Parts: sequence; C-alpha cells; structure tokens
Amino acid sequence: MAQTALSALRTYADLTKPRLLPLVLFTGIPVLGMAAGGWPSAGFVALTLLGICLAAASANTLNAYLERDQDALMERTKSRPLPAGRIAPRAALGFGLALAVASTGLLWVVAGRTAAGLGVASILYYVFVYTIWAKPRSAWNAVIGGAAGAAAPLIADAAANGSVGAAGLALFAIVFFWQPPHVWAIALYRKADYERAGIPMLPSVIGDEATRWRMLWCTFGLVPVSLAPVALGLLGLPYLAVALGMNLWFIASAARVVRARTPEAARAMFHVSLAYLFSLFLAMNVELLTRP
Repeated sequence: MAQTALSALRTYADLTKPRLLPLVLFTGIPVLGMAAGGWPSAGFVALTLLGICLAAASANTLNAYLERDQDALMERTKSRPLPAGRIAPRAALGFGLALAVASTGLLWVVAGRTAAGLGVASILYYVFVYTIWAKPRSAWNAVIGGAAGAAAPLIADAAANGSVGAAGLALFAIVFFWQPPHVWAIALYRKADYERAGIPMLPSVIGDEATRWRMLWCTFGLVPVSLAPVALGLLGLPYLAVALGMNLWFIASAARVVRARTPEAARAMFHVSLAYLFSLFLAMNVELLTRP
C-alpha cells in the first residue's frame, strides 16, 4: 500500500517537470535580496518561493496535459507520465488546476494581489499563448515562450516591493534573452524528434546554419543584458567578474557551434547555457547574502 502511494506521488511529481523547478526558484531569489528594506523575513521568502514554485508546477503540468500526444512521438518525452500511461489525462488536468489555485491563494495571502496576479498571468501565458498558440504554429516559439519562463523575478519583485521595478525587470530580461539560444541548442541536436512531433522549431524552418548564427548573435546580445544589474547599481564587482567570464564562455561555445556544425557541439552548448544561467544567479545570491 505504501509503495503504491509512493509511486503515485512520484508520478504526480514527474508531471511538474521537477528538474526545471529549482532553476525557476533560483531566478526569483536575488530580487528578494534587492528589496527596498533589505532581505525580508525567512518565512516570507520561503512562502513566496513556494508560491512561485507551485505556479511553475501548475504551468508545467497543464503543458504536459496539452502536449501528451506530441510527447508520445518524441524520444526524449515519451516516458513522461501521460504518454507512458502512468496517469489518466483527467487526473493530470485536475492536478494542474489544483496547483494553480494553491499557488494563487498562497501568493495572495503572503505576497499580495499583484504577485498573485502575476502568478496567474504566467500560468495563462504559458498554457494559452505558448503551448496552445505559439509552439505548434511558430518557429519563434522559444522567443514567445521565454516570457513565461522568466516570470519568477517579476513575481518576487511584486512580492517584496508591491510592484515590479528595475530589479525584477533586469532579471526577467536575463532569463528571457537567455532562453532562445538555450532552446535552439536542443532543437539542433533533437531536430528529428521535433519534426516527428510536428513542432516547427527554428532549424527545421530556416535551416541549421541560420539557426547557429542566430544563437551566436543572441550570446553577444546577452552581454549588456546580463550586465544591466551592475549598471543599475543593484550588484557590484563580484557579480561583474562572474558575468564577464560566463559571457566569454557562452560566446565561445556558440562560436564552436557555428564552426563545428555538429549535434555534439549543440549539445555541449546546451550544457554551457545551463551553467551560464546557474552561475550568474549563484553569483547574485552569494553577493547579496554576503553584503554587510
């Protein structure tokens, strides 16, 4: 009996795409440290992050419900709970809606109606604008969907300050502009997967070579965006040093993709992109936590 319950819990957890959730939380933490009055209480931080996590989990679960047929056609997603038949679609839909209600209620009570409203907006945007409209129709779906993936700093800023200001917008921009080269790297080495599912990713629409060059230009464009928190006076030299180093690595990785023209180079850039974003936000958190 206990084993069955544990298996069911694991299945529901898998619906939320749990490997993505820590990154969502990580991008929301620094804004709380940039609050006007300094770091809020630990309880407020924990509950706000829980609300953000539940909103992201809801969006991911509803996305999995809507894309279950396409997921069944793709090698990297066919073992997910819905295409694998480990959970009924109706149960997944109910779980996703329950998470949305829970996240909205928690954010409303703890962080206020602006933060709760942004949480709801991020779920609706991810489900209706990205999943239903953009992803099956536009090769630029990674750009359009980037706004939902970058929502955590906006929600955190509204929670800490009552509205979205420079801190939330600056960190939102970093995640938003980071997402296209990150997703296009996957699209290059998983091209056949996306084509089999009928999803119009950039390499299949404009070609691999054109996609590689756009990835390179995106990494150059990320440099001023990633340095914006320093220009705005939100962060200082420790973050600046890390950001400069990571930008050089990211650009070099994109340049290798252009030169090598291989799926292996694209896969390597995908991993570099994760290290890039993780390192930037780790540097932010370390600097903010160690300030006098």
